[in-house]
Amino acid sequence: MSIQTSLFFYFSDQMNQSKNNPLVSIVMPAYNAENHIHECLNSIIRQSYTNWELSIVDDFSSDRTWEIVQSFSKKDHRIRLFKNTNKGIIPALRLAFKKSSGEYITRMDADDIMKTTKIETLLKIPTDHNTSCVTNYVEYFSDGKLQGGFIRYANWLNGLIDKKAHWKAIYQECVIPSPSWMMSRDVFESIGAFQSDRYPEDYDLCFRLYEAKIPVIGIPQVLHLWRDHPTRASRNDPNYMDQHFIDLKLHYFDKLDLDKSKTLFLWGGGPTGKKLAKKLIDKDITFRWCTGNQSKVGKHIYGIKIEEEKVLLSSDKKQIIFAIKQSDFVHKNPFFDKISSSSHQLFRFY
Repeated sequence: MSIQTSLFFYFSDQMNQSKNNPLVSIVMPAYNAENHIHECLNSIIRQSYTNWELSIVDDFSSDRTWEIVQSFSKKDHRIRLFKNTNKGIIPALRLAFKKSSGEYITRMDADDIMKTTKIETLLKIPTDHNTSCVTNYVEYFSDGKLQGGFIRYANWLNGLIDKKAHWKAIYQECVIPSPSWMMSRDVFESIGAFQSDRYPEDYDLCFRLYEAKIPVIGIPQVLHLWRDHPTRASRNDPNYMDQHFIDLKLHYFDKLDLDKSKTLFLWGGGPTGKKLAKKLIDKDITFRWCTGNQSKVGKHIYGIKIEEEKVLLSSDKKQIIFAIKQSDFVHKNPFFDKISSSSHQLFRFY
């Protein structure tokens, strides 16, 4: 056999191995994670799929996070540790991604746990669907007593997979958990990777996937265990306060879905509706405001007259922002069913 022929078969074999066994890059920010990062790293090391690399960026921790990860990285070359140069989760994720080289990208949080088959199961899907984002069922657990809100949120997220309804619910809440997605590097870079400066960064990523019309493929299997504890970022970091969620929703609604040829209605006169009304006014977006609360009908707030919600039943085409922060409202108000089944565009912000 000639040298040229041998080289051809060698490189063909290497390409097939890469295609059948692609490198998966896991990016992880870590801040003061000494209490949980042992368990997190062990769950990654125990993955049934072994061709992965983990880029961890220590975000100026003041505890033993660096020393703990360093001890793991000395034993496993797939684990690489870096120090953040600019404080924050987004800069940490940028650096982790910059240091990655895998064909597929996924994120992990330093206090969570991967089920043993997580990477293997997620990878089976994007191998055949290189233009998609893949996600999975999640399950919350807690160092203490798990609050009902977390259970409801996990059930809601898992329900989106069952209904294939991620983009229908995009304005309601973050529809893909931050540590439970995988996509090809090409797809990830096409939507800007971690270059956006907007928080919450996981919700912003969802909106950019929505903007690019990237399909979401959901796996109805719990592959990720999501830990709640008193010091987690979403409980303590001001970037994850409600105010930032509202700003993010309105930014993308204005950019992607606002139709100025239709009348925009804000439905809800409570604290949530007032917050949104003020933001709409600040953005110079024209709207009418209505409520089912008769005590508020006819009053003027921020110079806008509050109308009865029955105005929504008129036949003219309209867009409606639903802004009533009551979890049981849609189950008790038959008026909601009428509007939902109408030809109007309804955007549930809560």
